[in-house]
Amino acid sequence: MPSARLMHTKRNFLNVSLQYIFMKKLSIIACAFISTICGFAQENVVDKVIWVVGDEPILLSDVEETRLSQEAHGTPVENPYAVIPEQIAIQKLFVHQAQIDSVEVSDAMIDAEIEQEIEYYMQMLGSKENIEAWSGRTMAQYRTLLRKKYKDQEMMRGEQQKLTKQIKVTPAEIREFLKTYPEDSIPMIPTQVEVQIITAIPQPTREEVERIETKLRDIAKRVNSGEKDFSAMARSYSEDGSFRNGGELGLTGRNQWVPEFADVAFSLNDPKKVSKIVRTEFGFHIMQLIEKRGDKVNVRHILLKPTIEQEEYTKQLTYLNEIADSVRNGVLTFDEAAFLASADKDTRSNHGLMVNVLEDRSVTSRFKMKELPQDVAKVVDTLQVGQISESFLMTTKTGQTVCCVVKLKSRIDAHRASITEDFQVLRELVTEKRCSEYLDKWIADKIKTTYVKIDPQWRNYNFKYDGWIKEDAPKQ
Repeated sequence: MPSARLMHTKRNFLNVSLQYIFMKKLSIIACAFISTICGFAQENVVDKVIWVVGDEPILLSDVEETRLSQEAHGTPVENPYAVIPEQIAIQKLFVHQAQIDSVEVSDAMIDAEIEQEIEYYMQMLGSKENIEAWSGRTMAQYRTLLRKKYKDQEMMRGEQQKLTKQIKVTPAEIREFLKTYPEDSIPMIPTQVEVQIITAIPQPTREEVERIETKLRDIAKRVNSGEKDFSAMARSYSEDGSFRNGGELGLTGRNQWVPEFADVAFSLNDPKKVSKIVRTEFGFHIMQLIEKRGDKVNVRHILLKPTIEQEEYTKQLTYLNEIADSVRNGVLTFDEAAFLASADKDTRSNHGLMVNVLEDRSVTSRFKMKELPQDVAKVVDTLQVGQISESFLMTTKTGQTVCCVVKLKSRIDAHRASITEDFQVLRELVTEKRCSEYLDKWIADKIKTTYVKIDPQWRNYNFKYDGWIKEDAPKQ
């Protein structure tokens, strides 16, 4: 069997090769995308109001920007000049109702979505200047535009949840639904697995920790003395995606950060002083207070990530293989080994059983293969039930590389959903159908009581909902 070091070297070589191919393709796509954008910009289309919903206008530029964004993300729609204005109009109906109902949205979630969007276009277009050329705005103006876009989306989602929260389905309704639903339309449940895991976290050397801490102390000293601005230092040194925004994270609640970071962030009182060094699973941080507002705080931070020596990875991989051998030889069970040796705080006290948090925040031990971390899924796919893997490297959702061994506890092969095996899936399917029907009716009723005016040139489309085109009021 090849050594862990050789396997790691091969893996790095493969990753570099794939990244090279990907970047070559990406550059071709980006060039084509920029050409499309520039072509549109050169048309010099005069902006105009094409719809009015209530007292909210929908501009031609709103439609074009949405269309280009969807095409850039690879999700174009058929007949965009019918679909997109109607989608925007529906969103305005929900946002208006959300304002009436005082629906609140998460600033931290909006900030995260903004950063993700900007990162996407940075990869597509290559630079901040190209983003500004495409959008026709400065980055500050573009961020303001994105903030409204994502705030409206979150308010719409929040209002939809508020309107449908009372919808519950009973087992009897699910059974009745299955009687009338075509069998070949009942969803297929993909293969699901339960996986136990033991992890070990490679650690930097003391010298590397001292190097990082010295660098952060020097940055803090220069900021505290007034020699340097924290935002500028974050742009120059931080290894977190927030560096483009001067390290600013936006107003955030305590439970949205890891505890070590949140404890320090919420203890800050002087905006002119830099915090002590904080170590988290992401690396080493310093931060500076911007403002506190209620139970939220906004800080800037600088993140530095230590370099881990290859020998440390090899050491931890060997250690996990020894533990796996002890389990195979009956010295201890996998459950005991996970409790005694695993560095994963989320699974250690749960016999190493991985937990899947679904979109609705419900929790299950079952994973579809695509829901597992990619590195884990590749290994699990080769295992029989009850088998323990060799140790391997896994990249966590926070970007940290850790060492693991896994055991495939159970596997449920792909099958059509049944009420005995997949009650939760069927309940979600029926609930989603009921919610969709309710919201369709809500939209139809709202259109009847909302002032809508559509430019004559934009009326000749087949819209999803009736009632948008209203008779003009008689002249007085």
